[in-house]
Amino acid sequence: MFSKFTSILQHAVEALAPSLPLQEDFVYHWKAITHYYIETSDDKAPVTDTNIPSHLEQMLDILVQEENERESGETGPCMEYLLHHKILETLYTLGKADCPPGMKQQVLAFYTKLLGRIRQPLLPHINVHRPVQKLIRLCGEVLATPTENEEIQFLCIVCAKLKQDPYLVNFFLESKLKAMALQGSAGVITEDMIKEQESVSTDTGQPDEAPAAAGAELMEKEDELPQQPEELSFSLDELNVTSSPESSTAGPNQDYNLVNSLLNLTKSPDGRIAVKACEGLMLLVSLPEPAAAKCLTQSTCLCELLTDRLATLYKALPQSLDPLDIETVEAINWGLDSYSHKEDASAFPGKRALISFLSWFDYCDQLIKEAQKTTAVAMAKAVRERFFIDVMEPQLMQTSEIGILTSTALLHRIVRQVTSDVLLQELVYFILGEHREPETLADINRHPLRHRLIEHCDHISDEISIMTLRMFEHLLQKPNEHILYNLVLRNLEERNYMEYKPPCQEDKDVVENGQIAGAVDLEEDPLFTDLSPDNTLSAQEWLSASPPVSPEHPKNDGKTEVHKIVNSFLCLVPDEAKSSYHVEGTGYDTYLRDAHRQFRDYCVVCLRWEWPGSPRSLEKCNLEASFFEGHFLKVLFERMGRILDQPYDVNLQVTSVLSKLSLFPHPHIHEYLLDPYVNLASGCKSLFSVIVRVVGDLMVRIQRIPDFTPKLLLVRKRLLGLEPEGPIIDHMTLLEGVIVLEEFCKELAAIAFVKYHTSATP
Repeated sequence: MFSKFTSILQHAVEALAPSLPLQEDFVYHWKAITHYYIETSDDKAPVTDTNIPSHLEQMLDILVQEENERESGETGPCMEYLLHHKILETLYTLGKADCPPGMKQQVLAFYTKLLGRIRQPLLPHINVHRPVQKLIRLCGEVLATPTENEEIQFLCIVCAKLKQDPYLVNFFLESKLKAMALQGSAGVITEDMIKEQESVSTDTGQPDEAPAAAGAELMEKEDELPQQPEELSFSLDELNVTSSPESSTAGPNQDYNLVNSLLNLTKSPDGRIAVKACEGLMLLVSLPEPAAAKCLTQSTCLCELLTDRLATLYKALPQSLDPLDIETVEAINWGLDSYSHKEDASAFPGKRALISFLSWFDYCDQLIKEAQKTTAVAMAKAVRERFFIDVMEPQLMQTSEIGILTSTALLHRIVRQVTSDVLLQELVYFILGEHREPETLADINRHPLRHRLIEHCDHISDEISIMTLRMFEHLLQKPNEHILYNLVLRNLEERNYMEYKPPCQEDKDVVENGQIAGAVDLEEDPLFTDLSPDNTLSAQEWLSASPPVSPEHPKNDGKTEVHKIVNSFLCLVPDEAKSSYHVEGTGYDTYLRDAHRQFRDYCVVCLRWEWPGSPRSLEKCNLEASFFEGHFLKVLFERMGRILDQPYDVNLQVTSVLSKLSLFPHPHIHEYLLDPYVNLASGCKSLFSVIVRVVGDLMVRIQRIPDFTPKLLLVRKRLLGLEPEGPIIDHMTLLEGVIVLEEFCKELAAIAFVKYHTSATP
């Protein structure tokens, strides 16, 4: 009570007293603080019962006022006094000793406000960045302390200052030997130390303050000088410190205490503190300084913290989670991980753990996305080695169906969620391996995880098959060239799926009816006896969009005429197996719109991969090599071949993946998947040939099913919700398969048309 009365009385006296020059006022407040330590014997009273907080606040106000009254960049006498007399050094010592109790909070707040409110650059001064460096080491030492809030505020303002002037980070890369020496030199506060601060002379014989433009070399030279009453007699050689921090090479003998303190505070039980610490790390990893990036990855525990927490949160998930819950849980933002189970109407067991894991993965992804390139690569590799391989791979390789389903659903969610190109690259290498040479049947197991995941696309469990196919579908849509090359393109490079005939004169031109020489005429195929002019579509019916024959696009440009390709796909399914023309809104034109939009998006993504505009010349291809479409297409073709005998949901997913593959604007993919007239080599199969075999089987089976067409139409209407569910219809799986087959053929026709039209448009 008495101390509060004294404080009020002092404020009244100061208000009534005549105003002093700013420097005298500043010195007065500083001496009032130092006199407290000289005259007070009771060091148990909390700092809030003293006038120290008031004097510190007054000093800050004076410094801000002085700066406002001067021209930009000019250092006033009060700031010179603070620098010259090493006031921040003394405050650090008082804060470390926490004398009187609570002084550490006051010192942290003073540093934070000083760096935040003063506009001129302070950190380049040795008498600022050195005590700041020491104070950083005090932060995060103990979690859940009363000073945690002040600690994180202080660390974040330092990070913000470094973001403004990245070169300053070199002052915070410390030699470990030097750091130990400085820590050992901070002794007990004595009366002599306080009195020394009041002396107007300096101990060094030369000014401690160095202007920001003087450069880092001067800063390090001054670093040799004694800055504490207990003088340090280490030379630069003994401390292993180079003469210029900009040119220093971070290594095992350096510490990055700013990062270490933030890493400690990310473990705080207070979520707000932990998020602030994560924000600080986000700023630091983005700094462009190479030395800081190297030190960050080699001399701190950043990579270990990221991956260890990922592993811990992943292992905390229930062994069994509903894949739908994993897929539909709300969008995760690492900074807003504030889930309340009581307020959630759609809660499910493990939701809290799932959100925590996905939130931390999102943070790792964003951190790598923002990081300097060297740092990003190191962090992404650590995530791959310490989390993907060590933790996730054993779960994906297990034999328990429940475990496989849950782990694949989590992998699918990660594939969807990742946005960092560097982390995506490591995720792709984890799933597919780094191989780029053509596959052979003998070596499809070279990358065990890739082999296992592709095999799961044809798993005995339909749920596992669908989830794995969905994972691959989303993987194919990621902006990474290696995905498509590894799964498909590397096996099509040599075009050895084609039977090559030495060119002769009559083969060089397209025959009169527009069919490529050597191609099979579908009108002569017994499966296509219904292919008549009445059943085909004219160019005008393709929304009047088929490009006319012109000097710019002659018929002999090497491409099969688009309307013949489109008709080939549309007429694959016989009329008696078609049902879409009985239902409005299921026409081919709807696929045209979707295909145009999707193909445009794919072209934007693939543009930077510099794919060729036309197929590789056959003369340059090794056509003698045996052709293998690759493990991925092999499984997809096998699934497609069983479309009449598979569940509806499986068929939808298989055709969805194949249509995504067909959309890629690579000439070899277009030729192999979308050209019915390609002359296949002996023993090779293509998407079109697989569908032809399915249609042949269908035409035989149709004859055995009475009232096939009415049943087919009823099933379609039920699938569209136009008819209520009724009695079970015989051959339901077959009928649903026929509907999917018809729709898939329309989709392929639309994709082929859009791709041709886009490439033919100048």
